Amino acid sequence: MRLAFATLEHLAPSLGARWAESVWFTLPANKVRGRLSGPEFSVMAPSGRISVQLWGSGPTVYLLHGWAGAASQFEAFVHPLVEAGFQVAAVDAPSHGRSAPGAFGARSSTIPEFTDALTAAIGQFGPAHAVIAHSMGASAVAAALCDGLAARRVVMVAPMASPQRYADRFRLAMGFGPRTQERLMARIQRRVGAPMHHFDVPELGRAVAMPPTLIFHDLDDTMTPVTDSESIAAAWPDSVLKVTSGLGHRRILTDPAVIAATVDFIAD
Repeated sequence: MRLAFATLEHLAPSLGARWAESVWFTLPANKVRGRLSGPEFSVMAPSGRISVQLWGSGPTVYLLHGWAGAASQFEAFVHPLVEAGFQVAAVDAPSHGRSAPGAFGARSSTIPEFTDALTAAIGQFGPAHAVIAHSMGASAVAAALCDGLAARRVVMVAPMASPQRYADRFRLAMGFGPRTQERLMARIQRRVGAPMHHFDVPELGRAVAMPPTLIFHDLDDTMTPVTDSESIAAAWPDSVLKVTSGLGHRRILTDPAVIAATVDFIAD
């Protein structure tokens, strides 16, 4: 693949950019499957039907997973939140978990589709007392907040600071150069309908007033470095960063201390 991309960089960068766009937006085959067993509701979002599972009663806490994730990753949060007096709504983004495929097919989605799914769920089940988001889901939540979504508390777990940084890593991993990269960025922005900086989480925190935010990140996260959360915490005035170790990118969602601190923060 690297050799092919390097060749296209010199001979046909537009073709290379089209191929890179397909890779960029395609979910891995080993995506997380849904295992939660709460009452399931179908909500219509702009891209199609999304699945939302609901528990408890009271102010609503929304759960939004990350890229190639699923609502089932938040299983350990549900009972403590319900016991604390909240209604919990776990959202599967398009092409994830139990939701229908997104606008570009069964193994494809975008940050705006994540944002639209969350917004549609909130429209159905009521205002967000809090939103808990993992990884790229945090980018979607930040974009929604910038666009006017109201939430009293936000919790980000292993958030991604900027898709532009990952575009640079993606270029190095795939082996193409600046000619393909320039065309790829144009294609990405055309598909999502917004410039890349609209999903830069630190910049969004500087642009608008954000709600109190608690951020968790693990030192051993090999998918999103802890420096991403450090840059977000530095830019979001009313935020606190808690750093863990030995949990990685996904096991942090099952850590009792992380869950307890989250519930305390949301209930405060």
